[in-house]
Amino acid sequence: MRKASTPDQRISTTHCAVRASRPRRGVLHLSAGAWIIVLIAVVSTCAVAIWPIPKRSGLDMWTSARAHVPMYEPVIARWNEDHSPPVNLFLLSSDVLGRRMMSGFLSQTPLADIIEIERSQVGRAFAGPLEDVGFVDLTERIHREGLYEQMNEPSFSPWSSRGHIFGLPHDVHPMMLVYRADIVEAAGIDVSKIQTWDDFARLMRPLMNDLDREGQPKRYPLSLWYTSPDQVEALVLQAGGGYFDDQGHPVIDSDSNARVISTIVSWTAGPTRIAADAPEFTGSGNELRIQGFVVCSLMPDWLGGVWKLDLPQLRGKLKLMPLPAWTRGGRRTSVWGGTMLGIPKTPDLEKVWPFARQLYFNESVARKLYETNDIISPVKSMWKSEFYGLPDPYFSGQSPGSMYIALAPMVPRRTSSPYNMMAKERVQDALIFLREYAIAHNQYDPYQLIPEAKRQLREAQESVARQLSHNVFLRQERSG
Repeated sequence: MRKASTPDQRISTTHCAVRASRPRRGVLHLSAGAWIIVLIAVVSTCAVAIWPIPKRSGLDMWTSARAHVPMYEPVIARWNEDHSPPVNLFLLSSDVLGRRMMSGFLSQTPLADIIEIERSQVGRAFAGPLEDVGFVDLTERIHREGLYEQMNEPSFSPWSSRGHIFGLPHDVHPMMLVYRADIVEAAGIDVSKIQTWDDFARLMRPLMNDLDREGQPKRYPLSLWYTSPDQVEALVLQAGGGYFDDQGHPVIDSDSNARVISTIVSWTAGPTRIAADAPEFTGSGNELRIQGFVVCSLMPDWLGGVWKLDLPQLRGKLKLMPLPAWTRGGRRTSVWGGTMLGIPKTPDLEKVWPFARQLYFNESVARKLYETNDIISPVKSMWKSEFYGLPDPYFSGQSPGSMYIALAPMVPRRTSSPYNMMAKERVQDALIFLREYAIAHNQYDPYQLIPEAKRQLREAQESVARQLSHNVFLRQERSG
């Protein structure tokens, strides 16, 4: 008598039957498209393995600063005449340079011998243990050769991590306030009486008295908006605040930061409003400046060069002054932007370093940098150069170079934290929520807004701290 099949046996039998009924699809049954893909893969693999790829001789340098290329090329050409190996300069977009840099650091793929990189991209290089930072630690060399004393000391801060310096500063980027002198002086406003931001609001407010047909001001004293994280950070730094301390701990919810964002809300909403949104690098923002809709703007040195190209109509109508301080006698400048020259870890350091030093200590480069971009050098010995003191017709005959140099030693220090970009975003969120709170409660006194500002900043800090806690390397270094 035949025994009944068990459930497991029935399943196994059915599975075998199904398998037997299906056509076998081994490698011989691939579709035509799949065979083409396989063929391409095989051919390309063989080509990579056997094709002789000539290696470019010399040292490679990457930069994302298009404006730097014309001033570097003559220096590199002269260097290559007298030195070996020669230097090859390559221009990459900022994002591409940042991705290729991190790819090289993390996967050991080829990198340039010298990398000029902006602050917005470099922070990721400092996310791991110090020994794993992909750039050469230049600390001892910079001090031994006296470069630390020769350059503007605060300008090293964005390129330093946990007490170690990984790049030479390309710039200082101190900030001033640019204003429409034709409008301000016609209104009888004496800017020499403006020492603080409270002075600025009080003395500039009469510019808003001229109204259009809808009863809205034709002019606003300040071009600034709460959705600009770079402008917000510049004001936070000017006030003595910041988003991280020297050990990399988030300090976003500080009293200083709360005061600044509360004041920005009072400048951008309600009856105390004195600011309007005229974004930099936009046609609409430039048109508002030409019309005089916004009278004053925050201006780091590099932005003057941008305005000369984009706003030639304002030539002779502008003047510069130090930023109003947050407290009487306080800091009259801030900082925005920056670039460094770093050297990826290489056995050829002694071949690379002399060129890197020559490039950033070259007076002809410093002169062209100022003449074409309004950017001052961080090399203090160059500050006495006559070209910095020349009157500039664009700024009504003032000497912007000398004015920026006077402020350079006072630029605030900045963090190199890889989480600074996240912190800027979370602070922007806090500002948006604080402004909504102010409107909902009809409360625009900055001192009355501080408790809510602290609450919003505390949430921002907790968000950043949670993310930072996932980085086991930084957590171990701080605890150690």
